[in-house]
Amino acid sequence: MKTLYLECRMGAAGDMLTAALSELTDKEEFLRIMNECGLEGVEFKTETVRRSGITGTHMHVVINGEEEMTEDVHEHMHAHSHDHEHDHGHHHHDHEHDHDYGHHHHAHMQDIEAVIRGLNVSEAVKEHAIAVYQLIAEAESHAHGQPVEEIHFHEVGTKDAIADVTAVCVLMEMIGAERILASPVATGSGYVRCAHGVLPVPAPATAYILQGIPSYSGMEKGELLTPTGAALLKHFVQSFETMPVMTVEKIGYGFGRKEFKTLNAVRAFLADMEDDGEVCELVCNLDDMTPEEIGFAQEEIMAAGALDVYTVPAYMKKNRPGLLFQVMCRIDDRDNMIALMFRHTTTLGIRETVSRRHALKRSFSQAETDSGTIRIKTSEGYGTVRTKAEYEDLARIARAEGISLFEARKKLAAKK
Repeated sequence: MKTLYLECRMGAAGDMLTAALSELTDKEEFLRIMNECGLEGVEFKTETVRRSGITGTHMHVVINGEEEMTEDVHEHMHAHSHDHEHDHGHHHHDHEHDHDYGHHHHAHMQDIEAVIRGLNVSEAVKEHAIAVYQLIAEAESHAHGQPVEEIHFHEVGTKDAIADVTAVCVLMEMIGAERILASPVATGSGYVRCAHGVLPVPAPATAYILQGIPSYSGMEKGELLTPTGAALLKHFVQSFETMPVMTVEKIGYGFGRKEFKTLNAVRAFLADMEDDGEVCELVCNLDDMTPEEIGFAQEEIMAAGALDVYTVPAYMKKNRPGLLFQVMCRIDDRDNMIALMFRHTTTLGIRETVSRRHALKRSFSQAETDSGTIRIKTSEGYGTVRTKAEYEDLARIARAEGISLFEARKKLAAKK
């Protein structure tokens, strides 16, 4: 399974994530996509940097030929009911390079969405970028006690900030990881000054987004994790954990602008895992369906992409014979599978269990026989290798020649 692991021991920000992920892809193709995506006046540039003896990438966003350098104090957004920059809500510091594009530019969430919708990127990238901004908008809304629709973004609504978020979404699409993991996230510690005074790190918007994510202060003073970095991680990462056993193929280093005693970088590991990741088991009790109805439900749910559907005999209440109807599916398919179970069975409730599945890697080859081509499935991993002819091909030969399945398999073995 193609797995992306993000090491966030020095926090994360939009430019750091972009730089690290770009090292796992074709950088030139990535730059072409971003520089032709339709953000007028915005140009992406990569810089190869060497720090602490390590070579990595620093990402620059240039607007109309200039790149503004930010300091530790920013004015970022204000709520609709105020006439001054209101909060520290979306700040970037030495990690990110979001700039105040037009110092009096403000935008609603719908304005930002309209800009993203108009970009020359895939629909999937657009949906991901909008979802990330929605997380930031909800955090700002909570921090200021204002409805999301009344929140005005300041720096977060600028062209370079949109480019930052979109860039990560483009790179995620280019990489195509089936599973995305990350380490617990360092936030930094101490305090940060903003328009309304001194706030603790992580700042309110970041802290709100971090809910449900393992995080810690780390050794460095200052702000390591920005709201944009937190939102991108929350949107894309499926699990925050220590690095699992995996075979690493590529490593990307994305450097932040500020230098600490510790190397200020996000590391991205692209790997192959023999582990198929988490799967969802959905179970319900049935005692009032006919065998035909149950069979039809199994067929429909399997056709929709379930990994497996099976039943187990059981005795229900009032000693009625019934069965457990069980569906195993990928996490991303869970909602669809639940809907299908309610549609095709009589159950009133479904139980859910998330489990980690370990699976062998599968590949296919073909064997030519006198009776036609037969597909051969090879499963390997954990020191085990197995080969097996596909049932449908063996069954086709058996029917065509009027022999048993066992004899068809025997004929194939004789050809080897």
